[in-house]
Amino acid sequence: MKTTESDSYYNNLEQMSVAELLSNMNKEDKTVPNAVEKAIPQIEKMVTAIAEKMKNGGRLFYLGAGTSGRLGIVDASECPPTYGIGHGKVIGLIAGGDDAIRKAVEFAEDDLKQGWDDLKKYNIDTNDFVIGIAASGSTPYVVGALEECNKNGILTGCITCNEGSTVAKVAQFPIEVVVGPEFVTGSTRMKSGTAQKLVLNMISTSVMIKLGRVKGNKMVDMQLSNNKLVDRGTKMVMKNTGIENYEEAKTLLLKHGSVRKASEAFRK
Repeated sequence: MKTTESDSYYNNLEQMSVAELLSNMNKEDKTVPNAVEKAIPQIEKMVTAIAEKMKNGGRLFYLGAGTSGRLGIVDASECPPTYGIGHGKVIGLIAGGDDAIRKAVEFAEDDLKQGWDDLKKYNIDTNDFVIGIAASGSTPYVVGALEECNKNGILTGCITCNEGSTVAKVAQFPIEVVVGPEFVTGSTRMKSGTAQKLVLNMISTSVMIKLGRVKGNKMVDMQLSNNKLVDRGTKMVMKNTGIENYEEAKTLLLKHGSVRKASEAFRK
């Protein structure tokens, strides 16, 4: 039996108090970072390969179903505003299309060919890298897509929460984060989803740093899409340039559109 489908360590959940439910869920959640730590060598290999592809103009694709697909979309959508990278450089795809972001599309994940069809809409090629996200490790939508990518010379990776899964055997860069049975048996939106989110954070953040999108520890290319970010950027410009007047730094930032460009313009 798949670890993700194994019986919970806890039973009679409906008889637990709210405090007991929360405490036991928290106890299980604490095990997730340790499972992720064991996968760091696998994550390192994948990040290195992705960064190399993207430095040469390639794109990163996330492909998944259900919770896995939604997590990929969240990570992809946050890369442009956080790091100023162009829209379409990190792309998240979900079985069932955009409708599946908000509600389940029945049996969409069981289509072995649809994942590859979805990728072809983006004219995917050998410059790109595709990560299949599947807690179970057997989702046909993901497995089928990775198989076709391999046939077409496209590098593939996966994030799964079962050891020895089908998707890990297909992926060239597998990441296996085995978190054990879920608190509610089979509910992989819980520990498995948390593990996938942590790994996705590690992948995209590390790749963006390697692409030069972070300077020191600051998001110098972030989009100035709200007042909070303008304020953050202004303070970063003040620190980078030595400008002491807030409004002067803010004017410089808004004129050039990013902390990096404002700082560089000041130095010139």
